Amino acid sequence: MYYYETHLHTAPASGCARWSAADAVRYFKAAGYAGIFITNHFLDDDIPELRALPYAQQIELYFADYEEGLRAGREVGLAVFSGVELSYKKTDFLIYGLSKEWYLAHPEIDGMAVKDFLALAQREGALVIHAHPFREAGSIDHIRLYPRSVHGVEIYNANRSAFENEMAQNYARNYGLLPFAGSDIHGKESHGQRGGMCCETPITDEQDFVKKVLAGEMETFHKELKPFVK
Repeated sequence: MYYYETHLHTAPASGCARWSAADAVRYFKAAGYAGIFITNHFLDDDIPELRALPYAQQIELYFADYEEGLRAGREVGLAVFSGVELSYKKTDFLIYGLSKEWYLAHPEIDGMAVKDFLALAQREGALVIHAHPFREAGSIDHIRLYPRSVHGVEIYNANRSAFENEMAQNYARNYGLLPFAGSDIHGKESHGQRGGMCCETPITDEQDFVKKVLAGEMETFHKELKPFVK
C-alpha cells in the first residue's frame, strides 16, 4: 500500500507553519510514506507583505515552497505534489489538480466569490474537498457548509477532535460526498496523529491523484507517528 499525506503546511507560504518544505520531506520519507501534497493557505491574508505584491509575484512566492519540496523529494526519493488550501472566513477547501501555470493565467480568481472559485476549479478538472468542515475555534463565527460545491469531505483531520471528525463523517455520508483524510500538519504538532489517503498503486501526478480519488480507488487512513522535532 502507498501512503500519502494530503494536507500539509510549510513556511514561509503559510503563516501558521513552523517547518520548511525540506523539513516535511525528510519527516515523511523517514515515516515510510510514498509522497506528500503541500497545501499551503492560498495567498495567505495573514502575511500582509505577500498580499501587497502584484498577483503574479504572489503566485511565484506561493509555489516556491512546493518547488523547494519537489527538489528535496527528488534527492531522497519522496514524491511531492502541489495543492491549495483556499480559505473563506476560516472555512477551508483543499483543491488538487491545478498547476502554478493555471493560477498565473487566472488572476481574476483573487477576490472571486468562494462558490464561483469552487465551481471554476471543478470545471477545470480539479478535485475540491471541504477541509475540517466542523472545526470550532474562537476565530470562527459559525460553521459554513457547501455540499453542492465540493466532491468530498475531510472525514478525518488529525488536528481536530473526535467529535468534529464524527460530525464530518455524518455529513459526508448523508450528502453522498467522497470521504477524505489528512493531517493538517504544520510541523509544530506535539501529538503524533497523522492522516491521509492510500492506494495500491503509486500516484504519478496530481491529475492521477484526482482520477483515483474520484474513482474510489483511494482509501482514508490514520496512524500514529513520532511528532516532528526540529
